[in-house]
Amino acid sequence: QLQLVESGGGLVQAGGSLRLSCAASGSIFSINAMGWYRQAPGKQRELVAAITSGGSTNYADSVKGRFTISRDNAKNTVYLQMNSLKPEDTAVYYCNADVISDPDSDEGDYWGQGTQVTVSS
Repeated sequence: QLQLVESGGGLVQAGGSLRLSCAASGSIFSINAMGWYRQAPGKQRELVAAITSGGSTNYADSVKGRFTISRDNAKNTVYLQMNSLKPEDTAVYYCNADVISDPDSDEGDYWGQGTQVTVSS
């Protein structure tokens, strides 16, 4: 059973920083893209940042220059460093990974349980 476990959310004042982590465990042959999404109350889930297995990244315009996504392939872990946080960054942040469980399997799309990030003004 493959799992994505997130950590690092919490309450922070505007202008502060948080670092989210997401570790994949279980049956893993390889992991392609990994990413972070967020969903604020009453809004749709949106892509925050994504990173390929080769390290190419893309970001939502709203977080460019403030957030940095990275990954440690040896640890099957993806990180999101969030700086200069704003109240509008408040949301539940979800980890996502495209995982191949074994050489004979198709790629599967997996999600973490979500971690709350709250930025106070």
